[in-house]
Amino acid sequence: MEIVKIIGIGFLTLIITIMLKEYKKEYAIYSVLIGGAIILFYSMGTIKIIIDFAKDLSANSKYNNVFISLLLKITGIAILAEYAVSICKDSGENSIANKIDFGTKIIVISLSIPIISNTLDVLTNLLP
Repeated sequence: MEIVKIIGIGFLTLIITIMLKEYKKEYAIYSVLIGGAIILFYSMGTIKIIIDFAKDLSANSKYNNVFISLLLKITGIAILAEYAVSICKDSGENSIANKIDFGTKIIVISLSIPIISNTLDVLTNLLP
């Protein structure tokens, strides 16, 4: 059960981080980064399954492969940005976290333009 490992690593990281904040506050962020990297490592198997599923879906579907690729990119960007924002907030840098969040939203919107455009074209063709 991967989820049990991930939760266990998360709690262990939490305990280590709390202890480090009490004695060596400047090292606490390293604990968070290492714990996050370990959790990411354990999640890689599941991420690979998701990517393989998306590849199969795009190969066997009538949908435009570009859109599936864009949706995967947008999802990946959102997940990575949320991770970066969380680390910034954990280290007390809310202003940097807000700027990462804002930049991510701009990138997601720019990547979404072809999907929005195609959706509007389809809707326009459906309406008389």
